[in-house]
Amino acid sequence: MAHFRISPRLKTPDCAKFLSLEVFSTPLTKASVLISRGVESLFGTRDENIRLLESGLNVHTQLVDNHLEIEGEPDNVSRAEKILEDYNTLVSEGHIFNNGDLNSYLRVVTLDPEVSLRALVRSGRQRSFGKKLLAPKSVNQRRYLEAIERNDLVFGIGPAGTGKTYLAVAMGVSALLAKQVSRIILTRPAVEAGEKLGFLPGTLQEKVDPFLRPLYDALYEMLDTDRVEKLLERNVIEVAPIAFMRGRTLNDSFIILDEAQNSTAEQMKMVLTRQGFNSKMVVNGDITQIDLPAGRRSGLIDATDVLKGVEGISFVHFDERDVVRHPLVQRIVKAYERSGESAGGWQLSLKLSEPPADSGNEDKPEPPASDTAARA
Repeated sequence: MAHFRISPRLKTPDCAKFLSLEVFSTPLTKASVLISRGVESLFGTRDENIRLLESGLNVHTQLVDNHLEIEGEPDNVSRAEKILEDYNTLVSEGHIFNNGDLNSYLRVVTLDPEVSLRALVRSGRQRSFGKKLLAPKSVNQRRYLEAIERNDLVFGIGPAGTGKTYLAVAMGVSALLAKQVSRIILTRPAVEAGEKLGFLPGTLQEKVDPFLRPLYDALYEMLDTDRVEKLLERNVIEVAPIAFMRGRTLNDSFIILDEAQNSTAEQMKMVLTRQGFNSKMVVNGDITQIDLPAGRRSGLIDATDVLKGVEGISFVHFDERDVVRHPLVQRIVKAYERSGESAGGWQLSLKLSEPPADSGNEDKPEPPASDTAARA
């Protein structure tokens, strides 16, 4: 691999300098790792896992017989070799990588040299959530589950696809089955702006159900359909919009507030103060997808500022590395982040720039006070 270095050279006796370009190369290293079992799992669908390893560590690989040959710079080859050795150890110990699991783990270990594949998988031990066995697929997912176990109020903040809602429902189901709580309360802002449910036909439950479908989907994955229906009928699992939480005290409950970025500051305060004895509450949201009307402050952002440092409350922040959906979702999230940063910087420069001295506005009358306030 060629590198370029600019160095000063002497051209004339009077020490006049000019720049010359020297080309020097870093020797590439090769290594070979035996893959005795689990080759299909290692490569993944359309070789997506091995391509992620190559792009993340800037190495080239080739499968020769049962050996995976790695070529690249020494440090990168050494890291790839260690990851593959960890993979071999885990497979030999009987660990099964389900669809997408290894891809999620590789995204973490290729970005963070301090994290090993073996330590990441083992620290994210599998847990039983009803009929599902799940393991956290990133460091932040593991922190999220541990925070829910340790604290009575946890905020999960981050982009779509990071498992915030799914894992919260899983922890709620686990607590219910273990009889740590007697019911699960699922709530969220039912519509984008306000709580105007009247235009939908049916009962209150039928009006709210379409907006709470992600919570239902997670429930049906954790428990048999018949059992979910019975628990809903008996109000052991209760689904309600934020507007109908006022005045209640929720004892012995596992409460999940989803899509919290679309709650107002008043709604957030009201929901947080519903928590009773022997209860846990998980508040989830994505502050990049706020649907509140202009001028309304998000309750999630407000709570993050107000409750920072309060004992017994934990904040877990996710980023694009924690996205566990299709790999394209991770790239979409990153692209929108870059776009938002660019737009924010552009707006800031417009706001701070001074009007031209000869703009000709100095003789124009000031707008009425009401118009100025409205624009502000």
